[in-house]
Amino acid sequence: MVLRASSVRTATALALTAALTATAAPAASANAAQHSRPEPGTVVGAAPLDADLWVPGTGQAYRLTYTTTNADGRSAHSTGAVFIPKGEAPRGGWPVISWAHGTVGLGDDCTPSRVGSSAQERDLAYLAKWMEQGYAIVASDYVGLGTKGLMPYLDGRTTAHNIVDMVKAGRAFAGARLPESARLARKWVTVGQSQGGGAAIYTARHATEFGGPELDYRGAVGTGTPAYVERLVAAAGPSDEPSSPVSTAYGTYIFAALRDVHPELRIDSVLSRTGKKFIALAEKECLHPLEKRIAAAGVSSGDFLDRPVNEIPHFADTVRDYMGMPEDGFDKPFFMAHGTQDQDVPVTGTAAYADALTANGEPVTFRTYPTDHSGTMAASQPDTIPYVRELFAD
Repeated sequence: MVLRASSVRTATALALTAALTATAAPAASANAAQHSRPEPGTVVGAAPLDADLWVPGTGQAYRLTYTTTNADGRSAHSTGAVFIPKGEAPRGGWPVISWAHGTVGLGDDCTPSRVGSSAQERDLAYLAKWMEQGYAIVASDYVGLGTKGLMPYLDGRTTAHNIVDMVKAGRAFAGARLPESARLARKWVTVGQSQGGGAAIYTARHATEFGGPELDYRGAVGTGTPAYVERLVAAAGPSDEPSSPVSTAYGTYIFAALRDVHPELRIDSVLSRTGKKFIALAEKECLHPLEKRIAAAGVSSGDFLDRPVNEIPHFADTVRDYMGMPEDGFDKPFFMAHGTQDQDVPVTGTAAYADALTANGEPVTFRTYPTDHSGTMAASQPDTIPYVRELFAD
């Protein structure tokens, strides 16, 4: 399923690495000299992407380092991948899908553009279907994953910046370094799954604003989109109620990221010794190893707390601002797909979110499918592929 480069292509790609990185760095230095804050989407490094990570149907692929915004609102670096289809781009360039990946973990060893996603075979098969439609794909790793700092897990606004700026970086790189047959168009949509589903829908709210006149944002697709998770987090406390290893892992990532972004909450003050241990592990370990460690220890989310989190002043408001999903202000259509058998992100919260969006007159399409969390991706494509085709139609 994974495309592998021929020995000739690999040798050529390696030979290009020095030229790509050498030409990107001076441009970034010149830009930094002119502006105290680098322009979001500025490419500061580039190299051929490992061929084992290519989406099937890719003609060429690169790993970029680019400027974006972090959780403090400051300029920061993120990395990501650019996948360009085989053949000649249509007039105006390849339409772009900005892919938002699901949960992989917080440690640098989990970075998708280095090692692939936590569900690589599933994701590559899914993205191949999009590439078959004639779309280039750009895919942010999100700030802090493989770059300085800790990834602010489920921080919608920061991740939206990362996703939009990855489109800018991909277009800038292709325009400056690749032939016209590989150029990327201004028009783009964002598509994401799970954590990335939430990121895609959050991005949909701000894509036009963050992209500016340089880009032509058309809409979004989110599958397995989490919603109202902040309500569960704000209600957390010591409990004997069991939780699955995967949902427990998600919780540790949330608390690890919150502790990093909002030290004023003093989250350690409500953590048990077990909670401190596993949240420290969550800063380094990828999803599947962390799940296995949680299962082996026989612990659940309730074991991580000595006191209810609502004893922390302003905790609920802070968490809502950090990870709450927007309910209004969308300017382009977006599609949300969810599995009725989803155990990772139960459909009830997402359906309630879709109801709120509909009540507010937002341009949402919500569909459910008789499958689980991962299965929703492929099950929804007979609907989402023509939906996105219409979004791209001029």
